[in-house]
Amino acid sequence: MRVHICAVGRLRAGPELALIDDYLSRFDRTGRALGLGPVEVREVEDKRGGGMAAEAALLEKAIPDRAVVMALDERGTVMSSPDFAAALARHRDDGAQDLALLIGGADGLAKELRARAALKLSFGKMVWPHMLVRVMLSEQLYRAATILAGSPYHRV
Repeated sequence: MRVHICAVGRLRAGPELALIDDYLSRFDRTGRALGLGPVEVREVEDKRGGGMAAEAALLEKAIPDRAVVMALDERGTVMSSPDFAAALARHRDDGAQDLALLIGGADGLAKELRARAALKLSFGKMVWPHMLVRVMLSEQLYRAATILAGSPYHRV
């Protein structure tokens, strides 16, 4: 199952990008044998300042046809890492070819995109900068792959 991180905003060179690249390359290596990956980051940017509606239209274009959609949203479900791994495996085992993980801009995701999501996922009750959410999501993808592979990376 190919994984697509569809995110508002362009990440520039720096520590966040280095962490994302590291975790996603680890995910690709670990996930390959599990039928997960590769992962692709699809960045969109609303240069006209159209707000959430414009960002939603750009994100819609970034989502592959027939992809299962998961939205990162502060109102979503807080999951454990093993539960997230199980959700990935379930979609893979159900025959999903593509999984799109959506990260909105500073104001979040438009209601229609949240409604489209098979799962709305929250990283807790705190609000996180969307660039840090990318780092956290990348690490959780890698962690999920290691959980599914039975690796000792994840400890309870």
